[in-house]
This record gives sequence, structure tokens and C-alpha cells, in this order.
Amino acid sequence: MHVVLAVADGLIASRAKRKGSPCQRDDGSQGADILEIHSGQSLPEDVLHHIHSPMPMQDAARAACAPRSFLNSWIYYPNLNFSNETLGLNENACQKDESARLFYSKVDHILERHSGIGVKKLKIQVHSDYSAKDSCCLNKWLPKAVTPGIEQLTLKLVPFGAKYNFPRSVLLNGSGDSIQYLHLTNCSFRPTVTFGGLRSLTRLHLCIVRITGDELGSLLSHSLALEKLELKSCNLIVYLKVPHLLQRLDYLLVYSCARLKVIDNEAPNISNFTFGGNSTVQLSLGETLQMKNLTMHRCGSVLYARTELPSSMPNLEALTVHSQTEYSKFLRLRHLSTGFTKPSYHYLSLASCFDAAPSLETFNLDVWQRHMKNVSIFADPTDLRQMLELQHHNLRMVRITGFSSAKSLIELTCHVLKSVTSFECMTSEAPYSVLRCTDRDNKSGKCSPLERDILMEGHKAVMAIRRYIEPRVPFTVKLHVLEPCSCHSV
Repeated sequence: MHVVLAVADGLIASRAKRKGSPCQRDDGSQGADILEIHSGQSLPEDVLHHIHSPMPMQDAARAACAPRSFLNSWIYYPNLNFSNETLGLNENACQKDESARLFYSKVDHILERHSGIGVKKLKIQVHSDYSAKDSCCLNKWLPKAVTPGIEQLTLKLVPFGAKYNFPRSVLLNGSGDSIQYLHLTNCSFRPTVTFGGLRSLTRLHLCIVRITGDELGSLLSHSLALEKLELKSCNLIVYLKVPHLLQRLDYLLVYSCARLKVIDNEAPNISNFTFGGNSTVQLSLGETLQMKNLTMHRCGSVLYARTELPSSMPNLEALTVHSQTEYSKFLRLRHLSTGFTKPSYHYLSLASCFDAAPSLETFNLDVWQRHMKNVSIFADPTDLRQMLELQHHNLRMVRITGFSSAKSLIELTCHVLKSVTSFECMTSEAPYSVLRCTDRDNKSGKCSPLERDILMEGHKAVMAIRRYIEPRVPFTVKLHVLEPCSCHSV
């Protein structure tokens, strides 16, 4: 590839790739595209920086190996991303201890030569083999790179037993005032009541972070620009209070926080809420008239949706519930995804969902069961039961995952085909049908063996579709049937 850029009176050209380049500055990469100045004039430093700063970090380091103009720009490079991948470390090519040593030496080498000025994005991902030096090195690196003007900070510690305490002092004295995105994984973060270092924060993502509800409350009370809050596996939080001060908060995700007992939301403008956790968690969502997208993964979520939501969330447009349990009127609901893993569930009763949601456009149903206990259509092939038909004019696409030969599931599918006038596409997936020996990601070239009962049920599901469903499909509707891979023969 040959690229030419005209800048001022000069030309900057990118030569073809040179393999085996002896230049290995900062990231030790070879075979870089070498940038050269083909002009009698040197370009203004701000122009060079404008060209240099949008490059990925590896390319920026390679460019700095050529003219000294780019070398000077490199010390102000704004997007620092440190991981095995970006530093060119191949764990398969060297011992783990050597890989760890190289990781630390490379990051040290780059940050020692970086001015610490102008960093906009900093991302550090420490892998499982580096935990011995975490605290010492991170406490050295973070103050160097987290300076006034930084906008994004991501720290991911992969080792499960990492015990790093994120230094809140790094975010004080103006260094954290410009941060808009903060992502911490697997560390401790303990802001105090007087902490006020994240005034521009719009998105906060905490995963496996040791922080209490009170400490999080102190942080939120000073983050009035916050728009998105994501909490995953933060197991010290028992009581989560989202203050009314967060007027801009639009998105809230709380997932797998093991000790959580109460979510008390007072933020008035949340339109997207995702919750996954124990059914005993008390949900107090406050003002929910703005709620448009709701996702819930917990036992009893369908019952909760049926009894609590119609009156409190009249503007709901998309609902996703995963439960072992069942819906009232959702007049504006357009997208519905749900899963039922309870053995012997009466699927035909779901027909009422369509009557309850006249605006529904897409419906995704997951009915996968390890042991199918419903009555099979082949065990009882007598007349199929029918529900009272109400014409539905908006539903266009239906997808059923884990399709089985359950008679009530066949009855539900037939009901949908008969009552929906706007149908465009129906997809039915037999169990494990997405696994194919021809997939590019399948390096072995063959599928893992399946237990005989699973395999038998997959083929019975396809037989049921061909015999009972396919003849009822209107010619205007596309029917996609995903069968088990051909290598799984019976």
C-alpha cells in the first residue's frame, strides 16, 4: 500500500513495508512502515503531532523510529495502551516469567521517555503472570500518565487474586477532573466522603472492584455529569443508592453483586436498566416513566414484569427477561426476548404475550433444556390445541432457540403462524445447531461429541418442524431451520 499526504508545501509518503527493520524503539516492533519527509522544509510541530496522534500505539512507535520530528511527537503521544498484544508479546514464544519481565521493562521504557503531558487515553491490562510486581509498578506508572487533561482511564488486572489498591490520590489535584470514562477491574477503590476528583465523569464501569455502597455513594455524589453506570461482581455492596443529583444518568447495569440486598434509585431519567442477580434483591427504581429498555436475569423476573411493570413503565419498548417462571398489557413494547428453562413449561400459554403487546415487532424465545420433560408431539400426535385468535399486524420476526419436539411448543408456533399477518421471517434452532465442524474458529475440524439423548432430541425437533410447522408457513414468510451439524448423525 502506498499513501501520499499533502501537508503545507511538503509531502509525507508511506513506503512499502520493510521486514526485519533494525529499528526497535519502545515497543520492540519490527517490519514497521517507515515514514520519511520528502521535502526541503520541516513541517510545523503541531502538524506532525496532528498526523501522529491518531495512529494506533504500535504504529506511532514505529513512526518515531524514522525522522526526529516524529520522535519528538512520540513523547507527547496521547493514547497509551499497554497489554501483551499492543506490546507484541507472544506468550507462546517465551516463558511466563520472561513474558512478565518484558512487559514491565517495555512499559517502563515507554513511560520513562514520555513527557507525561498530553495523555488523553490510558489503558493498562496486567495479565495473570504479572501479579508479583503489580503494586510497585502501577504506583509508579499511574502518576506518570494520569495528568490534567486525561479523558479515559482503564485498568484491568486479570489475576483473580490481585490485591491492588487503586490510589485515589492519582485522581486528585486536578488530574481526575477531566476524566470522562473510568473502567477498573479486579482491584480495591476506596473514595472518601470528601473525594471530588471525577467531576467530568460520564461513564463509570467497575468490575470485581472492592468498594462499599457508602464509598460508591461518595463517588457518585461528586460525579454529576454521569450518564452510564455499570457494576459487575462488586461484592462489598449491600445497599446501592443512586442519588437524585444524577440528572443525566441514562443507563444503569447491576450484575452479579453477590451481597446486594437493595437497589434504591432516585435518578429520574434512567431509560435503560439491566439487572442480574438474586430474586431477593429489593428493587426500588423510583421514577420509571422514561424507561424504554429493561433487561432482567433472575428467578421470578417474568412475574415481576407481569405484575409491576405495566403501570410503572408505560413507555417500555424493549424487554428481556430470563427466568424459570410468565405478562399484562405493554402497549408500546416492540422487542421482547425471554427464556424459560423450567421443565415441562406450558409454552402455548405464551400466546397471551402477543395479545398483551400489540406493537411487538420481534420476539426471541430461548427454550433450551438439558432434559426435555414436556410431552413430545410424537408421543401424543392427537389434534393440536388452539388459542383464541387475535390478528397481530406488527410482529415481523420470531426466533426460537433450543427448539424441541415439545407438543406445547409446536402448538405455540402454529398459533403464531396463524394469527400474525405481518410475518417476514421465522428462525428455529435445534439444540447445539450453531456448532459446526466447518466453522473457521473450529481448529480441530470436527464437533465435540454430543450425548445421545441430546442428539436424538435435536433430530426429533427438526422432524417436528418439517412435519407440523413447515406446511403451515405462508409462502410470504421465510423459514430458517438450523439443524444439528451433519457430523452428528443418528
